[in-house]
Amino acid sequence: MHNIAVFGAGYIGLVTGACLAQLGHRVTVRDIQPRRVDALRRGEVPIYEPGLGELIAENWERLWFTLDAREALRAAEVAFICVDTPPTSSGDADLSRIWSVVEDLRGAPRLTTLVMKSTVPVGTGDQVRSALDAAGMAHVGYASNPEFTAEGTAIRDFLKPDRIVVGAADPAVSDLVAELHRGIDGPVQTVSVASAEMAKVASNALLATKVTFINEIAAVCEATGADVEEVAVVVGLDHRLGPHFLRAGVGYGGSCFPKDARALRATASNCGLPLPLLGAVIEINDLQARRAVARLKSQLGGLRGRRVALLGLTFKPDTDDMRQAPSAVIAARLLSEGATVTGWDPMAPQLTDNPWDLVERKDSVLAAVADCDAAVLVTEWPELKDVDWGKAAEVMGDPLLFDGRNLLDPAEQVRHGFTYMSVGRLTVRPD
Repeated sequence: MHNIAVFGAGYIGLVTGACLAQLGHRVTVRDIQPRRVDALRRGEVPIYEPGLGELIAENWERLWFTLDAREALRAAEVAFICVDTPPTSSGDADLSRIWSVVEDLRGAPRLTTLVMKSTVPVGTGDQVRSALDAAGMAHVGYASNPEFTAEGTAIRDFLKPDRIVVGAADPAVSDLVAELHRGIDGPVQTVSVASAEMAKVASNALLATKVTFINEIAAVCEATGADVEEVAVVVGLDHRLGPHFLRAGVGYGGSCFPKDARALRATASNCGLPLPLLGAVIEINDLQARRAVARLKSQLGGLRGRRVALLGLTFKPDTDDMRQAPSAVIAARLLSEGATVTGWDPMAPQLTDNPWDLVERKDSVLAAVADCDAAVLVTEWPELKDVDWGKAAEVMGDPLLFDGRNLLDPAEQVRHGFTYMSVGRLTVRPD
């Protein structure tokens, strides 16, 4: 059992803290947002992640939340950095929050090890090591322990991982980080710090590439009459490729894929390497949501004066995260074309920034699609499978449904009276 300080109470920090407490450690989570810390002290989880509230409640006696870095570090032997590293205007990662935490570590009385969980560019570990040494903390070991969790399945991903990656120069530090994960049935892969940093962004870049590849194939399917869903099944049966991330749609979003792909490209550019493949992945994904709007515009003969419902606003189901969500691009494009936009989502927060200040939020799918000329299924929330689509068709009048995640059965939607559009399949219409 160890005393651990976790810096950052976002998606990664809270999941990391709760899971480490589940493994028997005493964990203090520090964040700089008073409202977030106050909510956590009351037992309220300020983000949505399935099972997280229950896990925190189960381990309440081993979890503390604070605004004070000194309080978090008073008994801590190990500190985890779990703060965000948002992109700058150049695409490089903004490490200002990292350096703020490193500064807070000065004088920590019992600290022996610093663990980087945040996603950082390759070479950050060397810079942090130098900063620790310069601050008189040469005795504090350093490890890179990147997270490979996905929002919506983060707890399972932490406690039942494909691998636990530990990057450290000192074998004793590697052993300690591995020990912190004792009780988890997952292989520990020990590598250099630089390799651990690269493995994280390379994994996300490859997943983003698979998503983009199947969307490229989807566009060809639309032009030739092939069905991308059937194609993806056949391709995924190849054991060398597998079925994961071969789902055509309106593009990836969230806090990881867009940011990490751009950060990796920026790192390569800083080294004089162009990475044209990754550049194409980013460009194609940026176009995917716009292609959906262009297809909808063509189908409707224009968007000015039209009323369009967006069904699902978060970047994926089982999260309340709106960061880099394709829905934002679709909403902005529809509004710029003169359409009125309504929206439904079971978990998305109410936002007031552009374009959400102009989107009419509704509390049900039927309310969102009422009197609309078209509905766009943007996020594959499972609730959408249970909608009374026959009733939805009735309240829309001349119903058009663009299924941006290929979630629904085309034949069934046509029986309900919809003109049904999807990604990588031909448009089907009622007889």
